[in-house]
Amino acid sequence: MEQIEKDKGRLEVLARIEEFEKAGRFNEDVEQDPPTIPLTPDKVDYLGKKLSSKIKTRIVNAIALHFINKMIKQGWLVIKEVRGIENFRKIKAGGAVLTCNHFNAFDNFAVLKALEYELKHRIMYKVIREGNFTSFPGLYGLMFRNCNTLPLSQNKSTMRKFLESVDILLKRGEKILVYAEQGMWWNYRKPRPLTNGAFHFAVKNNVPVVPIFITMTDSDRIGPDGFPVQEYTIHIGEAIFADSSKSAKDNVELMKQKNYDVWKKVYEDFYGIPLSYEK
Repeated sequence: MEQIEKDKGRLEVLARIEEFEKAGRFNEDVEQDPPTIPLTPDKVDYLGKKLSSKIKTRIVNAIALHFINKMIKQGWLVIKEVRGIENFRKIKAGGAVLTCNHFNAFDNFAVLKALEYELKHRIMYKVIREGNFTSFPGLYGLMFRNCNTLPLSQNKSTMRKFLESVDILLKRGEKILVYAEQGMWWNYRKPRPLTNGAFHFAVKNNVPVVPIFITMTDSDRIGPDGFPVQEYTIHIGEAIFADSSKSAKDNVELMKQKNYDVWKKVYEDFYGIPLSYEK
């Protein structure tokens, strides 16, 4: 295996992850992202109704697909196996919330590639952080703004528009990917405690949650950051449904716990070790 000096920025992120895990700060960001510019309602077209939005989305999605396929061909994005695709097939006709562990800026690409033949001509929407939409430069920023993303916002009016759009999309049968762990923890292999948002969306709109967990193994190839390129196994769990006999609040908690339990089992079965966090 070739020797490349490990990137200082990635080492700092790994140190913060270790610190935050010990402190139980599982849902906080560890990256040094650009300052967040507040997103106002006039700056986002969640449902892609404007002609300009439709044109940009079509063009940038084509660019993104070419980018993803190039990464796969060059060996920078490695999907070793997809397990449980039959679980997605059972619910693909209707709306659903997809959850996935968040450990890389490209993990949503891996999910999209795993599901692309099942989605056919439908879209996988992605909930993203506000700063990724408003502040990210270059190609990544272009994709964050134009590839069927649903940015969160600190602006109350924008958030109302966001929530209304989520409801509309789920009711019309779309799939929405939500990072229920919130912040991205680079190459972190463990499942983290989940937040309520994804499950609130599902309960409110009477759609299932599909828990997706990606496990990683080191490849023999070293990336430009000095770390081994990861090979992904994508695990798609059975859909989680709300219990009609329980309240919305109880269902959110129950579905969240079931999702975490699915991820925990995948982690323990795949890596062959019990899940534990540093104290």
